Amino acid sequence: MKKRMKRMLSAVILAALMLTLIPTVCLAAGTDKKSVSGFYLDTIITLTAYVDDESVLKDALKECGRYEQLLSRTREGSDVWRINHAEGKPVTVSDDTITILETAQKISEISNGAFDVTIAPASTLWDFTSGKAELPDTGELKAAAEKVDYTKVRIEGSTVTLPEDMMIDLGGIAKGYIADAVKDYLIGRGVDSAILSFGGNIVAIGLKPGGKPWNVGIRDIDGASTDYMLVSKNYGGSTVTSGIYERGFELDGVWYHHLLDSKTGWPMQNELASVTIFSDSSMMGDALSTAAFVLGTEKGSDLIESLDGIEAVFIARDRTVTMTSGAGKYIPEP
Repeated sequence: MKKRMKRMLSAVILAALMLTLIPTVCLAAGTDKKSVSGFYLDTIITLTAYVDDESVLKDALKECGRYEQLLSRTREGSDVWRINHAEGKPVTVSDDTITILETAQKISEISNGAFDVTIAPASTLWDFTSGKAELPDTGELKAAAEKVDYTKVRIEGSTVTLPEDMMIDLGGIAKGYIADAVKDYLIGRGVDSAILSFGGNIVAIGLKPGGKPWNVGIRDIDGASTDYMLVSKNYGGSTVTSGIYERGFELDGVWYHHLLDSKTGWPMQNELASVTIFSDSSMMGDALSTAAFVLGTEKGSDLIESLDGIEAVFIARDRTVTMTSGAGKYIPEP
């Protein structure tokens, strides 16, 4: 049964992080913790682990830069840049890119296109970061939205073919993939207790020292970036939130945000303010948080309920909280 409730928790936590999801870490006495941060993927990435050698974390942070070079839409020579500039010709890409695109295609299919990496022609017409409150030309946006169609992405072996007038942007899924990859890298280097913050993606390795789950705060939809509304538990998996407060601007009383309707190219104006996904894979959580948001609470809940091992929390603009049937494991009753 789905649960509906209204509740709010207010607290101020690490202001320096400025993140959608904030890991609230309680340290075990006598345990050394090390942390490194960097700016990649248009966000602050913070890797915190219980290790003797900080260079392990620094090496993991370098992996973020390597993946950014590979997957960024705007970096000339990246896999995505080459696909978008191939003028309809097949492009040989890395295994990483193939994995991401194949996963993206699956989520597009099960969400009926609510998530679609070919949104780039429309999303590039919006400016949600400069502080300017300007709408794109409606005619241009309509034409761009007509180019959005995940079914036209052709993947054959290690090659990807995209029609000449289309573009892809992996921004809605690549960060989750990179978070998973960095987690695997750290595990391979012997790390068994860590919390990794990739903006709206929080990934944990194991439990906290002492065997307790990590506490992850979910941002208050009406508060500052350092306020949280709910406290969730992370048992060594992924916690991902997509929210309308992340990037956007207000114009004539309407809040225009970065979560776009793939069918129109306009920000999806439904009842929701944010969606949080609990899963093992941050890549899946990344894409599903967008898909579930675009679908809305009812259809989004149905989608998540149909998937094994994945749960969600939907926060509406009126602060109503709706949870999927198994989400109580992650959001304990107060």
